[in-house]
Amino acid sequence: MPGDTLVVVKLDRLGRSTRDVLNLVHELEAKSAALRVLEPEIDTSKPEGRIILTTLSMVAEMELTFIKERQRAGIETTKAKGVYQGRKRTIDREAVQRLYRDGVGATEIARRLSIGRASVYKVLRADA
Repeated sequence: MPGDTLVVVKLDRLGRSTRDVLNLVHELEAKSAALRVLEPEIDTSKPEGRIILTTLSMVAEMELTFIKERQRAGIETTKAKGVYQGRKRTIDREAVQRLYRDGVGATEIARRLSIGRASVYKVLRADA
């Protein structure tokens, strides 16, 4: 509504990219509303607030890109050393297969093993 202000604690909770944040700010402005970020203090109802918001959004997006690049490089290094195995499996694949062979449906298998039905289908597809 006109005159309303959307308040968020941190800028990174608002959107996944600079474009997302700026699109949201544009939508708010079109509705005569404003955005206020508490940490760091930013208020888009003032001209300098919009500039600060844009700059910090770009820096946050760049930082996320750097983190992802370092993570990818670390995974590649450990894979090359034969150390990286990925996440440990948490689903008892033999139990899924045994229940399926016994004629139990996917929904019931998921319920009995406390897993998602999609996980049941994934195991059955991989082992087919």
